[in-house]
Amino acid sequence: MKGNNKAIPAANAFAGKVVLVTGGASGIGRAAALAFGRAGASVVIADVSVDGGHATAAMIVENGGKALFVQANVTRAQDVEILLDKTIYHYGRLDCAVNCAGQQGANARLDEIAEDDFDRLMGVNVKGVWLSMKYQLRQMAKQGGGAIVNLSSSFGLVGAPSQAAYAASKHAVAGLTRSAAAEYAKDGIRVNALCPGAVRTPMLARVLEGEAALEKKLRAAHPMNRFAEPQEIASAILWLCSDQSSFVTGHQLTADGGFTAI
Repeated sequence: MKGNNKAIPAANAFAGKVVLVTGGASGIGRAAALAFGRAGASVVIADVSVDGGHATAAMIVENGGKALFVQANVTRAQDVEILLDKTIYHYGRLDCAVNCAGQQGANARLDEIAEDDFDRLMGVNVKGVWLSMKYQLRQMAKQGGGAIVNLSSSFGLVGAPSQAAYAASKHAVAGLTRSAAAEYAKDGIRVNALCPGAVRTPMLARVLEGEAALEKKLRAAHPMNRFAEPQEIASAILWLCSDQSSFVTGHQLTADGGFTAI
């Protein structure tokens, strides 16, 4: 059975809400930004890709929504601070944040991972989430509440041969998420992580380019025998940010087609 490419949240479900999406220039981040826009939110898109970020914002506006693109590198504190300042300047508050900015590691045995590659993954996937939450939590605490979703991975729940550095970075996201959830629950802030399996994004396409055997193996590792569509992951993100999950915090929600069930 194919995934539902047209999974659309209820109209105006996020009307009056301000949502920040890092890594919103493509893939899951773009799908989430578009879904929030359709649901009535004012969306701030952050990414290092200027063209991709502006394109996502334009898609939201063309569909009648409100959107702002801010170029930002989430590994730099100054960029993240400016990102939050611009969000508040334009929209006055921050209700939800989705930290999608991330990078994939190259397939390599642990002893073959280059130090620069390890540092790059930890910089974006871990430091980037930490810095983003640092400023998001401060703003939400001032307001009296909010919801944050961090993008982890099914590899943040299990071991990942040939992807040790990537798996380590996504396990770290789980630790950051749980710790923040416990620390800020009394401030009315919920913090959760989403752990997708393989998702049909440009990042996955780059990994599988010219690797037919690897694609077949990866697909077979998912009992549903397919990859997720970005819109399916976006639907789970919106649920975690919505009032429908009002008592859910510190959770690692799996959306992996059964990958971690076997």
